Amino acid sequence: MAVNKSKVALGLMVAGVLLLVFGTVLVIVGPLIIDEQIVKNTVIDPNNEMSYHMWKDIPVPFYMSVYFFNVLNPKEVLNGEKPMLEQRGPYVYRKHCQKDNITFHANNTVSYREYRSYFFEADMSAGNESDVVTIPNMLVLGAAVMMENLPFAVRLLMSATFKTFKEGPFLTKTVGELMWGYDSGLVDFLNKYLPGMLPSTGKFGLFSEFNNSDTGLFTIFTGQDDIRNVHKVDSWNGLTKLNYWRTPQCNMINGTAGQMWPPFMSKRSTLPFYSPDACRSMELVYQRSGSMKGIPLYRYVAPKTLFANGSDYAPNQGFCPCRQSGLLNVSSCRQNSPVFISHPHFFNADPVLLDFVHGLRPDEDRHGLFIDIHPQTGVPLNVSIRLQLNLYIKRVSAITETGKLPETIMPMIWFEESGFIDGPVLDTFHTNLVVLPAVMDVVTYGFIALGLAAVLIGVLLRCRIRKASRQQSAHGNGAPQKSVQEKSDK
Repeated sequence: MAVNKSKVALGLMVAGVLLLVFGTVLVIVGPLIIDEQIVKNTVIDPNNEMSYHMWKDIPVPFYMSVYFFNVLNPKEVLNGEKPMLEQRGPYVYRKHCQKDNITFHANNTVSYREYRSYFFEADMSAGNESDVVTIPNMLVLGAAVMMENLPFAVRLLMSATFKTFKEGPFLTKTVGELMWGYDSGLVDFLNKYLPGMLPSTGKFGLFSEFNNSDTGLFTIFTGQDDIRNVHKVDSWNGLTKLNYWRTPQCNMINGTAGQMWPPFMSKRSTLPFYSPDACRSMELVYQRSGSMKGIPLYRYVAPKTLFANGSDYAPNQGFCPCRQSGLLNVSSCRQNSPVFISHPHFFNADPVLLDFVHGLRPDEDRHGLFIDIHPQTGVPLNVSIRLQLNLYIKRVSAITETGKLPETIMPMIWFEESGFIDGPVLDTFHTNLVVLPAVMDVVTYGFIALGLAAVLIGVLLRCRIRKASRQQSAHGNGAPQKSVQEKSDK
């Protein structure tokens, strides 16, 4: 019987040691297996159908919400008074993106064009595209600033041209017309006699060149040879650097195309990306950790230096000529039109900009941009990119349409492009990146716990067997001695 118990104890100890070894191996190998799967699903590879189609046709719904700054006192502004603005919107558009012309290259890169189209969502909007708003006329006030240094006679001629085509300093149009274009005799005239002066050859609208268009020819790394390079831009429209700006650093094309980033990020990582619409590379920085429906995330935001001028942040000197901090001069890539990009309501900008107009109330929660990233995969979980379009206006002599305009950075619109993972995509993401690793942890540490328990029980059982054996041995040796003493007494 003791022999059987001893075998049981030995068996428990051996099984426990094996479980401990297996559990310890899983502690080391488990994360490597998960990382290997992440790499496999992150590489841009048409043989991996699930991840490839997720990259090619983004399954997450994206929306663009547009807010107009309706000018309440256009006549008074022409007489030198401060503009009074009323925010109107949002006017929400569902954004559909699809990559096409996909070509893989031998150097582990892939080229593509991403086409985008927008569809109005009335149920999500605070108005309709038939709503009428008043904003500055870029064709008149923008052209006036562009021509202020030309000869007096040329400016007189341009002013006469504006009057001929009945173009005033402010536009009162429907939201749909301002967004996607309206018929203009002046636009037709300029496209005929001054081709290339305007960004669009058809109707003139703030987003007319965006709808049903592509963002250029991107060539990015697939990550096949080095996962640290996946999604990073190799070239855009055949360029490895830009020619819009004044320094090599500002002309660099850095980071990804702005949709995904390489996996295995840390809090020291940043989010660099190239934006064709902003004509430059930008970089977001880590702000805080969080979670979305149980999935861990890092929130990245725009640093205050993103749109700082060259005086406040020397590396941005190449984006000048600058005005106040918080404004990015994009005239060099917008046909020299005096257009500036900023955060909405001049958030994170020089406070003096708020004194130019009435009606702005900057707030980080409503006007700051952010991207929430799952750090292990580099996949965005929640995105909100918010930017404002501004026009630099002023009085220009000989162009009577400018009246007594005060020198002003005039907000026209701001827009937010947003999207977040939800539904079946989120469920799959949660299962693969939260549930399965948790199950693996439970199994791993379950093996270790069972192994420790088996070894402990085996040792205790072994000790009991030995103790019982010693007691039995002692009892057996003591009986004969007692018999001898009894004989001696007799």
